[in-house]
Amino acid sequence: MRAVPWLHVVPDTGAVPVGLLLPVTGRTYVARLDGRGMCDTDAVFRQFYDGLRLPDHFGWNWNALSDCLRDLEWLSADHHVVIIEAADEVLPDDASGRRLLFTTLLRVGGRWSYRRNPEGTELGRLVVVMMCAAASVQSLKEQLRSHLEEAPRPR
Repeated sequence: MRAVPWLHVVPDTGAVPVGLLLPVTGRTYVARLDGRGMCDTDAVFRQFYDGLRLPDHFGWNWNALSDCLRDLEWLSADHHVVIIEAADEVLPDDASGRRLLFTTLLRVGGRWSYRRNPEGTELGRLVVVMMCAAASVQSLKEQLRSHLEEAPRPR
């Protein structure tokens, strides 16, 4: 599996080093979303709409979510952190929707991923943290790994 430095799966009792999340300087926007409230696709879109203050023209479908996450220009921030709490509880009865969400996050994360410069590695503009029960960490990582194969490399 290729590395995805913009996405972290952590137990809800764990921690992510701040250096992986926040840039040295600049304005950072943090959105906290609740996976327990993402019981269907409309609820997923609502969480992202509210948490990331999506523009009013948001189309309430997967393509629109992907387009908005690839842009993020309406948020006056240099970097964005999306934290999904209880990520293992997202879309519990909708495997297809869950696949679409995870694939969307992987593609968008790739779009904003770290860049290598002659001076070193620059932190990407988007970081996603998926928090879940400790017992679900490995399963969630495996799901993401399988969806990573579906997500083409960003150009």
